[in-house]
Amino acid sequence: MRRAIAIVVAILFCVPFLWRCANIMRLEGGPKDTLPPLIVAVLPEDYTANFAEKNIFIEFDEYVQIQDQQKEFFTSPQMKKTPQLSIRGRGVYIQIKDTLAENTTYALNFGSSIRDNNEGNPRHGLRYVFSTGPEIDSMVVSGYTEDSYKADSVPKSFIYFFPVDALDSLVLTRDYDSTMLKKDTMGAPMYRPAVIARAEPNGVFIAQNLKPIPYRIYAFEDTNSNMMYEPSIDKIGFIEEPQNPAELTDFGIWFDSIRMYVTAQPQLYFRMFTDETFKQQNLREQSRPRQHQAQLIFNAPWPEIDDIAFDSIPRDRVIVEPMALRRDTMALWFNMPGEELPDTIKGTITYRQWNDSLHMLVPATKDLRLAWRPVPETREQERERLRLEKAREEALQDSTEWVEPEKKTLFRSTFTPSSGTVTPETQLSIMFDMPLIRFDTASVRMREIVAPAPTGRSSYTRPSSSKEEKRDTVSIPIRWRQDTAQMRRWYLDVAWKVRNGYQLTIPKGAFEDIAREVNDSTTISYTGVDPDKTATYVVSVTGKTPDARYIVQLLSESGQVLQEKRDVQTGKVTFLYVNPGNVKFRVTEDANGNGKWDSGSLVERRQPERTEYYVNDEGVDVFIAKENWEFDDVRLDMNKIFAPMTPQRLWETLEARELSRLQRVAEERAKNPPRDQNQSSGMGFQMPSMGGMGSGSSVGY
Repeated sequence: MRRAIAIVVAILFCVPFLWRCANIMRLEGGPKDTLPPLIVAVLPEDYTANFAEKNIFIEFDEYVQIQDQQKEFFTSPQMKKTPQLSIRGRGVYIQIKDTLAENTTYALNFGSSIRDNNEGNPRHGLRYVFSTGPEIDSMVVSGYTEDSYKADSVPKSFIYFFPVDALDSLVLTRDYDSTMLKKDTMGAPMYRPAVIARAEPNGVFIAQNLKPIPYRIYAFEDTNSNMMYEPSIDKIGFIEEPQNPAELTDFGIWFDSIRMYVTAQPQLYFRMFTDETFKQQNLREQSRPRQHQAQLIFNAPWPEIDDIAFDSIPRDRVIVEPMALRRDTMALWFNMPGEELPDTIKGTITYRQWNDSLHMLVPATKDLRLAWRPVPETREQERERLRLEKAREEALQDSTEWVEPEKKTLFRSTFTPSSGTVTPETQLSIMFDMPLIRFDTASVRMREIVAPAPTGRSSYTRPSSSKEEKRDTVSIPIRWRQDTAQMRRWYLDVAWKVRNGYQLTIPKGAFEDIAREVNDSTTISYTGVDPDKTATYVVSVTGKTPDARYIVQLLSESGQVLQEKRDVQTGKVTFLYVNPGNVKFRVTEDANGNGKWDSGSLVERRQPERTEYYVNDEGVDVFIAKENWEFDDVRLDMNKIFAPMTPQRLWETLEARELSRLQRVAEERAKNPPRDQNQSSGMGFQMPSMGGMGSGSSVGY
């Protein structure tokens, strides 16, 4: 009975705010094992006009609790003073602390913060709406927020609607936009959105209580849960032109009884990215994690450093190394013996820091104080030290020679790959834990163990150790190359051959780092790939133009990049030595031909380069690689892959993703069925859930 009442109440409360821009679809879904708390009374009533109260009470049919209020609860528009929520009996008591604007429609969005007191079942999408004027704004807009590079949803992102007439034309032009960036003298946003919506975990949102006027619309990922966009930290997305809800196409909307929230077909599409062009640069953190290393962290990427100087360390003994792709983290290495390094190193850094009043980067000098304390020895280390001291004393008393045992080296390095199978395309690299001061590459040897030629189509089987001595073994040259971006990484160019074996030998003392530690002897074995045990994909590419360039990536089903081809143009591109398993293809439209994906810029109103997954004509986006197979049926028509993203195409894309997700969930549950069969996933539904109503459900749901 409760379930039936809940669905009926949901339908009744949907009607008032979906009279325009939405086509109500029939409810889909099956029964749910448990129910969230139901609303039995609201005072004042939901959707009250001429609202002048300070207190609101929402009563439920059971005791409830409030969880994650800071992350889940927000008001639209945002109030300067957040309403105070408290539990009273079986209800939630809301006290409005702010002075409300005249003739304004407000919505209190509870998200999933209201849960029943026993099982913790959340009340998704709970909202309370009122207006301080005679009318309640009733326009509705739907949309989708997507990571522009991963081509996947950005969950729980905020969507801000700014009336065009309310924006200062001096800071909002076609080529320059600081709407989300401009701050007042107190550091608060200069412009506050008139309406705020929030996407559900799958990226779909429904914004309500809009006026039939043009809006500038932005979406951002609130990483720090402060409802403020932070450049270079939060992802951001924007719609190029103003949008009027009354002029948008109609969209379907329905209630998902499995996920327990309202969902819809998106009208707006946000391709979100991290904007690195607006540099609010300053030195955020300085530390000294190790005796020979200091670390500087900046607020924005690509810091402009003019000078670094220390009181007790010569300039030529300081090695500067960017440690991240965006170079916002920097390591300082001290090329000196440990006993010569002070516990606290003092110095200064001069760099370009952001100035809010001048709106530009200006020189600034900051003091550096880098303290390091030795790590206390463990009980085991203390016992070993005492044992050695006792042995030394006994040797002195007996007038015998005492030889101190060789200490275990602290030299560290990492090989990639560390062992296993290699292909002719495998890049072997070694990453050193610290910069080197001695590098004897001539002492490093690579030996190749030549395999017998394969017969027929049978795969090669490695012979036993007794026969391996009879195989031809030759020494092959190695070419060393230092990484241009990571100074501690070196590449070893090896002409790998299929089926052959390899043995890399590094003698003790070949490398010495700035801490005067040397390496132990190391031997690593590799085996050339057997082509008969891998697959080949020959991909046909049709570009938009003959000169258009693309980046094509072969991914595992989980999204890991297995292989990447750059500067791809019209023609064929081949992926060799693909291990058996499920794979996908991701394509980036390399507009500037620089061989990498480029992010966008909010300030310059520039969208990021498009990235899309390949889907064939049958709607399949996951393909099976099999041993000793060559596939040539992947055809990348870039005119189709990068066709304009209309609402209909967006919906079809999301629907295909959801069906694929549901299929993977069903396969996983078939492998690992739930113990309680009464809670199985057999709740049938025909329409896949594509979104939620983080800011959309009425109190009556």
